[in-house]
Formats: sequence, C-alpha cells, structure tokens
Amino acid sequence: MSASQKRIRVAIVAPSMAILGGQAVQADRLIRAWTGDPEVEAWLVPINPVPPRPLRRALDLKYVRTIVTQLVYWPSLVRELAGADVVHVFSASYFSFLLAPLPAVIVTKALGKPALMNYRSGEAPDHLRRSGIARTALRSVDRNVVPSRFLQQVFAGFQIPSIVIPNIVDLNVFQFRRRNRMQPRLLSTRNFESLYNVSCTLRAFRLVQDKYPDATLTLVGSGSEETTLKRLASDLRLQNVHFAGRVAPSEIWRYYASADIYVQTPDIDNMPSSVLEAFASGCAVVATEAGGVPAILTDGVHGLLSPCGNPDAVAAAIFRFVEDGELAQRLTTAARASCEQYRWSAVRAQWISLYRQLLHAVDAPASVPFESQV
Repeated sequence: MSASQKRIRVAIVAPSMAILGGQAVQADRLIRAWTGDPEVEAWLVPINPVPPRPLRRALDLKYVRTIVTQLVYWPSLVRELAGADVVHVFSASYFSFLLAPLPAVIVTKALGKPALMNYRSGEAPDHLRRSGIARTALRSVDRNVVPSRFLQQVFAGFQIPSIVIPNIVDLNVFQFRRRNRMQPRLLSTRNFESLYNVSCTLRAFRLVQDKYPDATLTLVGSGSEETTLKRLASDLRLQNVHFAGRVAPSEIWRYYASADIYVQTPDIDNMPSSVLEAFASGCAVVATEAGGVPAILTDGVHGLLSPCGNPDAVAAAIFRFVEDGELAQRLTTAARASCEQYRWSAVRAQWISLYRQLLHAVDAPASVPFESQV
C-alpha cells in the first residue's frame, strides 16, 4: 500500500490531562478528533507517565519526581514510538523542552521515524535566544509546526523554518449566543501564573466595580499565584469575585455561556484557545496585546486590545462594550465568523496533508521539498 493510501499511525507526545493546560487540552482535542478517522490512527504518549505503583510515592517529592518520571518516560518512548509512522511532538519551552520534547526527538531519530515538532510556547523569543540546544533540535526535525503567525515570525528570526496549523475549537460545544446587551459579567480562564498577569484583571475589575457595583468576575484556573491573587482581591475590597478553581475541559463551556465579556491580561502569550472559545460562545473579548494574540484578535474587528500591564486601559475597553451595544454586536459577530478557520474540518485537512508529506518524504526523500510558509 502506498503512502497516499495507508492509514497513518501517529504517536502524539504531549502532556496528559493530569497536567491541565493549553498543550494537554489541544492534544486531547486532536486525539479525540482523530478517533474513528479512516485516514489517521492517533494515540497519546504522555510526557508524564504514571510510574509503577512502588514508585508512585516518589511523585510527591519535587526533584525525585523528575528523576522517576524520566526513568519511566524514556522506555515508554521507545516502546510507543516504534509502531508509529509519524511522531507528533508537542513542545513548550525552557526546562520543559529538555525533559519532554528533546527526548522524544532523540528516540524518534534513533528509530528512523519522521518527527514533527508542534511548538506552542509564547516564551519562544527568549527561549530560542538563550538555548542553542533548542535551536539545534528544532532545525533537526522534519517539520516544525506552530499555531500562529507570531511564532512563525519568531522562528524565522532564528532561521528555523515552520508552517502554521492553528488550534482547533469545537463549535458544537462552544455555541454562539447573541447578547442583546452586554452586562458587566466578566470571565477569565487563564491559570494563576505570573506570565498571565491575572492581577491586572483584578485591578481592572476594581475600576469596573467602581462604576458598576453589581459587576461580577469569575476566575477559572489554578496555579502558583492563587493565594496571592485571593489576597489581592481582598485588599482591593472586591465584591462578586468567584474563584472557580480548575474546571474540566468538558465543562468549561458553561462558564463562557454564562458570561458576557471575556477578559485576559497576559504579558506573554501565543495563540490562546480561550480567546477562540470566547469568540465561539459570543462573548465580547478584551485582551492585552501580548505575543500572538493580535494574530487572532484584530483590535476593533474581533475584540478590543489593550497594552500589557495597563488595568486602566483594560477597564476602558470593558466600559466600551457595556455602553456600546452596536460595537459589541458587530465585533462578536465577526469574531464568531473567524472561528470557521479553526473548525476541525478545516484543520484536519492541513494535518492530513502534512502527515502524508512526511510519509512520502520517507519513501522518496529526494522528490519532496521542505514546504515552509516562512
């Protein structure tokens, strides 16, 4: 059977949902989307495998946990990647790059399999500047795939070719609801880590609540700054702030459906799925212009952008949506229309094409040039 006819076996190396974050969610959506597909059979190779029972207690010890995970992870790579036609590696940055994607690339190369790196970190400019290992690894794989033009431009600055295949959003789960008038019912779904600067959202909400005392803010997420953020909410004397904690991806749609305005204020970002989910749900979106966000949200077209770290500008954008119903209607309609390019039927064709290129390159490497959009 030729490479253009066979069902492609794809090993997807990524975090499992035990590490709830953007990589895990997108990997899970991709694997679910491939389930039952006549052209692709995909399975997860978790970067965080569960060790044998006698070693599980070690997971409670910070540095020992890393050693135990690596001892289990490397053999699992050899075992799971051996049966793959293509190895699809999700990647973050910094130390995580060394512990998860790099071993996967090394094992894939040793097995003689085609490897694609699906790099997703908004911290890429600093990571690639600092790490010669990362630059070398990214140049060694058969393809680099990034979800945004922002990352593609970053890669090009380091002479690393890449192609763009965007994140996917399930438009059956995140269903559009038209709001006749935007109320100050705010939602944030970014984890409580410093790069997402959720404190800026809280400070902006203080200004919103000064003008609209009944305004509400729901914060979905968790992370190392949770205690600090709760203390800040108390210090700012905020009312109607709900820390919802971690929410399963299968339930997150309910929060978008209940909100009117989605707010995110990161200092570093790439292509946040949360913005696409808000678009699909009919929420008006206010976001800081961090990283790749402007690549999916054009200011004044799909939502409103604010400078990073500026709660006054964020609050002013929220006021515009509450006070200008025509603006909100126009922007949310355009935002929902933009989601068609992130629908699975559109993204599937791009992955199929890439997987088949990689298979064909294995069969006839001289006949297939590297197809780059840089």
